[in-house]
Amino acid sequence: MNDTNEIRSCVERYYESLRTSDPAVVREVFHENAMIAGYLPDGLHQMTVAEFGGFVEAQQPSPDASEDPRSLEILSCELAGETAAVRLRESYLGMVFLDTFAMLKVDGRWMIYNKLFHVEG
Repeated sequence: MNDTNEIRSCVERYYESLRTSDPAVVREVFHENAMIAGYLPDGLHQMTVAEFGGFVEAQQPSPDASEDPRSLEILSCELAGETAAVRLRESYLGMVFLDTFAMLKVDGRWMIYNKLFHVEG
């Protein structure tokens, strides 16, 4: 599998973790030192991977179990050696997020190093 396909697979696993409220997959796709930051309607939120995993797990029933609309679109992917910048749009918890991922290839595996998010509309 080439790098672009591996990055796409990581992003899709990330989205599946949200859809199934699975913190174990969150920990798999994010680097252990990653940070998640962005704005929700109530202001700035900043989380570690552990905190984000807890947030994802707390969404019960999961979005898939609730039959929430499903939408994931990778808008761009720019590679530079073993780093990448990925922009994506996904639906989650009744909102549409525009995310920017900084990704690293560590020990031959692509993972998310940082996530910035913005809620559209």
